[in-house]
Amino acid sequence: MRKVSGNGVILSFTESVMGDVIHEASAYEREEMFRALASRNRLDILELLAERELNINEIARELELGLPSVSKHVALLEQAGLVHSSYVPGVQGMQKRCRLAFQRLTFTLEPRRPIPETVEEISMPIGLYTQIECAGPPCGLASVEGYIGLMDDPQAFYCPDRFKASILWMSAGFVEYVFPNTIPTSVDVWRLDLQMEVCSECPDYCNDYPSDITVWINGVEIGTWTSPGDFGGQRGRLNPPWWNNHGTQFGALKVFSVTESGTLVDGAPISPVTIVEAQVVPRQPVRVRIGVRPDAANCGGFNLFGRHFGNYAQDLLLRLHYVPKDRNRRSIRAAEEVLGQTLRAAKAAAEVFEEEKP
Repeated sequence: MRKVSGNGVILSFTESVMGDVIHEASAYEREEMFRALASRNRLDILELLAERELNINEIARELELGLPSVSKHVALLEQAGLVHSSYVPGVQGMQKRCRLAFQRLTFTLEPRRPIPETVEEISMPIGLYTQIECAGPPCGLASVEGYIGLMDDPQAFYCPDRFKASILWMSAGFVEYVFPNTIPTSVDVWRLDLQMEVCSECPDYCNDYPSDITVWINGVEIGTWTSPGDFGGQRGRLNPPWWNNHGTQFGALKVFSVTESGTLVDGAPISPVTIVEAQVVPRQPVRVRIGVRPDAANCGGFNLFGRHFGNYAQDLLLRLHYVPKDRNRRSIRAAEEVLGQTLRAAKAAAEVFEEEKP
């Protein structure tokens, strides 16, 4: 007999050869087991094994199913931990004997505990890029002390003092950074945030000068944000005293987020690229490229601001959100979907068996 209780789903196989062996678990953590139970044929196999051990041929004969089909069903039940099998000598060689792993399964639907989440934050100075490509002026970089190298000379980006840079600008091209990633392999990364102060780039400044600024993660283009202009006319809060009032002053604080369901800027979806597609995994460095595509509709360059320029006292910030692998959000969401389907199937099966009882 199978019955559905108010606390969960209980499948009881009476007179089992296993004796009174009970398996209790949270329904949210048993996706594979629910998949195995969501089949009329596999439920029939479990009912047969509740009475006695059987080999594959005997199961096929009892249920009038083909051997390949029975073998496949039994394999799925084994993977879910519902059936144990062993090979024993038979009349015509070795035979596979199957038996129930449990007499009773109890799945609780009690509210699960909040998933513990950890966030790792890495700050990257503007000048610590690992690759740069500048098409030409206007371009340059500067620290709190002054310009680094010569103005509008792409060679300036290779000066040894570049590590001091707190602002970087170019009319076209890209800059790439490599962020360390030391989070343990026992977790799953489910979200990446890239936070930066950024705007367009033109001679002096122009508040109406759009630029399509694109971000790549590990070589994967995750999306583009259109900066409305190269902002000026009001002095940046953090700019050093020597910085000219007639140039770029500040940027917009933007957050690019790559999640399990897509990419967003400031919470608004911009592309379907997911954290899996961006190949963000534990113990692997994260490559971040910021630039303007050559074929962009608005090729207006970009400015990147560090902690000593603009309005926000920060460098580039990368945040990695992660959860333990055994309680990650993707598995739970998938389990919930399967759980709903299986509960409906189990309830229907219970009604049928109640009607067939003598």
